[in-house]
Amino acid sequence: MSDPDWTPHRRDDGELLGWIHAEDSEWTAIDVLGRPIAEAVEWLDAEAALEAHGLAWLADAWMLEGESDRPLRVRIVEVTPTDAGRTGRIVVKVDDFGDMSRPASEPYVLPWPLPARLRPPHAGDPDPRVF
Repeated sequence: MSDPDWTPHRRDDGELLGWIHAEDSEWTAIDVLGRPIAEAVEWLDAEAALEAHGLAWLADAWMLEGESDRPLRVRIVEVTPTDAGRTGRIVVKVDDFGDMSRPASEPYVLPWPLPARLRPPHAGDPDPRVF
């Protein structure tokens, strides 16, 4: 959960990359999904970790478990961190592979930070293009 003690770290264009917060005498970098990406580092190293991590990975395919008999391949369409009285959420939709002729799928609204049932694909995951 985004905490008042967490310091937002933004790109030059103002886009939020994550947060940095104190962990004893060192710093931890947290990405926009609420995952630690660098722990027990110096401040500048935490900033560098967030810069290197970036945001491009948000456009990758993800797998959502627990909605069907097999994991669903999904895309993240919204990330809203918990902040000052606002409950965070992660919204995903079934991957349509860019097919504009398909009707829009219903979104799945998940809690923020990243729940365990939303994960990157593994090598053994089913291919959603095979029926």
